[in-house]
Amino acid sequence: MLVAIIPARGGSKRIPNKNIKLFHGKPIIAYAIEAAVASGIFSKVIVSTDNEEIAKIARQFGAEVPFLRSAENSDDFATTSAVLLEVIHQLEKDNIIVEHVCCLYPTSPLIEAIDLKSANDKYVIHSYDTLISCVAFGFPIQRSFQLSSDNLVLLNQPELINQRSQDLPKNYHDAGAMYFFNVAKFKNSKSLWIGTIGGYELAELKVQDIDTLEDWKIAEVKYTILHQ
Repeated sequence: MLVAIIPARGGSKRIPNKNIKLFHGKPIIAYAIEAAVASGIFSKVIVSTDNEEIAKIARQFGAEVPFLRSAENSDDFATTSAVLLEVIHQLEKDNIIVEHVCCLYPTSPLIEAIDLKSANDKYVIHSYDTLISCVAFGFPIQRSFQLSSDNLVLLNQPELINQRSQDLPKNYHDAGAMYFFNVAKFKNSKSLWIGTIGGYELAELKVQDIDTLEDWKIAEVKYTILHQ
């Protein structure tokens, strides 16, 4: 069984009520829920939350909220892994055995059903222990540098400074959108970074961390471009 788990705590500080703030006219969490449901690959789409209002909205858009998150997994120090384990253990108590999970973040309005389906296909075909969404750095990280205390530029890889950009290999980072993983392996390690890890590359237009109101506005612009 493959289940989607969307972790959505209610205590956002930098953007109040971030997970249900309206994004192009809908609560932002609705996009992740609708994409998961529309993909047709999940036996269940579950939202883990400590907040009754988030739970109500999640159910309205097609997700299950079988229980409210425990107090210990509802503060600023709760980890994603702990939240996922809580849901998995609760399902097991209800005699629902889950072999695979997709952790899908609630502030991923740029992710569509086709992305979830394609990522799952890759995860299954290659038998990865984990598959993470990733995006290429927009500029070669080989050209990165640090600034000293007196603002001097310190090249990280000075030997590559004269290389042409197109000759430098692409590098990627976690897109922070979705993670498919093997539950048995995850339960043993309590980490998503386990075993054989595959990457599912997303276009830069489909990736946006949303930690500030400026990030939010950028995400709205990207959504407009994607759907025009």
